[in-house]
Amino acid sequence: MNAAVQVFAGIAVLVHLLAFAWEVLLFERPGVHAGIFRIPAENLPATRLWSFNVGWYNLFLAAGPATGLVLLHTGDTAGGRVLLLYSCAFMTLTGIALGVSDLLALSRPRGAGRAGALAQALPPLAALVATAF
Repeated sequence: MNAAVQVFAGIAVLVHLLAFAWEVLLFERPGVHAGIFRIPAENLPATRLWSFNVGWYNLFLAAGPATGLVLLHTGDTAGGRVLLLYSCAFMTLTGIALGVSDLLALSRPRGAGRAGALAQALPPLAALVATAF
């Protein structure tokens, strides 16, 4: 597996770890809930469970390519490759789903999820594309 695939997969892992930190550990900070997620303080009680759940989801998403990278570098290249590619495909598709929900304005002001969708989908997509080179 070439270095570009591994770098983009690593970036995807970091993006999802950052999302975990924001959604689980730092969500109640105004710069996070209001600044990043555009959730007013009065809506914190109603959104805390959502945030906590989605944060863990992002942590578990990050575990896929991270484990794939470890397997690649410890001798199980076939298992590492499969896990890394599957996880990156999954991350790309969830980023697309977030982008679609933003376009349909399903849960918040339209445009609020665009940056998140791009951050979630582009690094793993780049990893998948880089496998062709």
